[in-house]
Amino acid sequence: MKPIITANELLSESAGPRPPVLLDVRWTLGGPPGRPAYEAGHLPGAVYVDLDEELAGVPGKGGRHPLPDPEAFGAVMRRAGVSAGTPVVVYDGGLGWGAARAWWLLRWAGHGDVRVLDGGLAAWTGELSKETPAPETGDFRPEPGGLGLLDADGAAALARSGLLLDARAAERYRGDVEPIDRVGGHIPGAVSAPTTENVDAEGRFLDAAALRDRFTALGADGDTPVAVYCGSGVSGAHEVLALEIAGIPSALYAGSWSDWSSDPARPVATGPEPR
Repeated sequence: MKPIITANELLSESAGPRPPVLLDVRWTLGGPPGRPAYEAGHLPGAVYVDLDEELAGVPGKGGRHPLPDPEAFGAVMRRAGVSAGTPVVVYDGGLGWGAARAWWLLRWAGHGDVRVLDGGLAAWTGELSKETPAPETGDFRPEPGGLGLLDADGAAALARSGLLLDARAAERYRGDVEPIDRVGGHIPGAVSAPTTENVDAEGRFLDAAALRDRFTALGADGDTPVAVYCGSGVSGAHEVLALEIAGIPSALYAGSWSDWSSDPARPVATGPEPR
């Protein structure tokens, strides 16, 4: 099953005998909450999920967006109507980061039928609704381990023995600027691979062949283990999704740079080269 779905495919499935549960995960780094935009218009039947409050734990140990407690996450998903055997489609405003975070968490927690609306809300051609749905409570119970997960030590080891991709903007990787975290730069050995290069001008993912070419050029040879990190584990999930489209398995360092850079004892590399 492809991890993404087009707007036309979603329109067809939503009218079919087994419509997916829809989750609206509109979110912008440092921006306003997504709920007002959701209330102004969303896909019919979609339930709003707050990334900062429901798809992440309390900032601090583990970074700015540490993973949520699995049981708390499961409760959020059940309230949204998610069941183990029900397909789920997640979307956001178009950047894809928020939707990818929800996709990754559900897949990591053991749900096998989750897709992201390619292009987000901007790609939707159907009607929008202002009604807040009250879905029947689902039965989903998280069983973590469905996708690869690394901590700081695991990321450092993989940077030496495999391919660790840094999904942030190139200027943050180089350490030219650092608008959020304690220090700029990257994990020694990590390769710059900005998330923005996974999509076209409309925010839709490149096709599988183009993504394979991109990641192969960065060092993904089919045998080398691959992992991704970003600023706080959100855009990194988007890169894991792009790798899955390309047919390349990967793990996520969920704490990412916000966790790594919080410890002054951890080494930091700067400049355009991995080391």
